[in-house]
Amino acid sequence: MIHIIDDDDSLRMALDSLFRSVGLACQQHASVADFLASTRPDLPGCLVLDVRMPGMSGLDFQDQLDALGIGLPVVLMSGHGDIPMSVRAMKAGAVDFLVKPFRDQDMLDAVTAAIARDGQRRALAVDDADLHARHATLSQREQQVMALVTAGQMNKQAAFELGLSEVTVKIHRGAAMRKMGARTLPDLVRMAQRLGVTA
Repeated sequence: MIHIIDDDDSLRMALDSLFRSVGLACQQHASVADFLASTRPDLPGCLVLDVRMPGMSGLDFQDQLDALGIGLPVVLMSGHGDIPMSVRAMKAGAVDFLVKPFRDQDMLDAVTAAIARDGQRRALAVDDADLHARHATLSQREQQVMALVTAGQMNKQAAFELGLSEVTVKIHRGAAMRKMGARTLPDLVRMAQRLGVTA
């Protein structure tokens, strides 16, 4: 789903027609406020956002996306683009910054890249949710052992710190690896990093 946010009616209609001609679904919004007030389906997509609009500018809106819980990638466009503006947009994570008038193919390329980025973001979010769910199946002791061994402690050190035998630590470590789906210790370390697990 592509969300076109621009106060220029004719440009919104032209973009809507362009995107639909290649099978992409769209929603049109005349302002950021219109977009925020709309019902938006939870589908992969992106924002095609004009920089200069009445009310909140496209760049200011882009700066607030994370705080608003909107993860959609952004393609910015402007009739008055300059280098500092485009640098600011790209540093804030824009997929592309197109200066009007732009070629249809340039816009389609930018939107295609943005949708691909959103697909990757969504897949990672699903993976993270699965990782958290697997971590929640660990007993408290298994979580403690996982935190210590992924922080670089040897089994013997973890056993001393937890007041356990080294054999017991090995058992908990094996159970943690099995439940987490980690084939190797480096796999478990990467999982711990994604989870923010620290000793």
